Amino acid sequence: MNLLPAPPVNADNRPFRDGASAGRLMLPHCGACGHRFFMPRYQCPQCWSNDLHWTPASGRATIHSYCIVRRAALPAFADRVPYVLALIDLAEGPRMMSQILGENALQAHIGAAVELCFETCADGAQLPQFRLVHHG
Repeated sequence: MNLLPAPPVNADNRPFRDGASAGRLMLPHCGACGHRFFMPRYQCPQCWSNDLHWTPASGRATIHSYCIVRRAALPAFADRVPYVLALIDLAEGPRMMSQILGENALQAHIGAAVELCFETCADGAQLPQFRLVHHG
């Protein structure tokens, strides 16, 4: 499987990307109102404060919704089809989009428990992704 291109790094997402490089999923946490959110940005989307602190997420989550991609939109994804793209509800509250990785990824379903894993990109950057949790 081809490695994905590295996502861009900018001032707003640098703490997120640095955390991923260290094997952690970092979320912005507003010091003014306490709101935890995703996507990385420079202001809280709830109260507009820029008093942000970055805290690690547990990596526990559930699938809110998903789709099975059978036709790649970009050449970098062509050898991955079919693959699962999912909206993930993190235990901490925020929702994010991720690919579901693993041999059993096509068994994804709404409400399924997933756990954080990381995928290495073309330049060595780490991309947070998720895989189904095996029970038993």
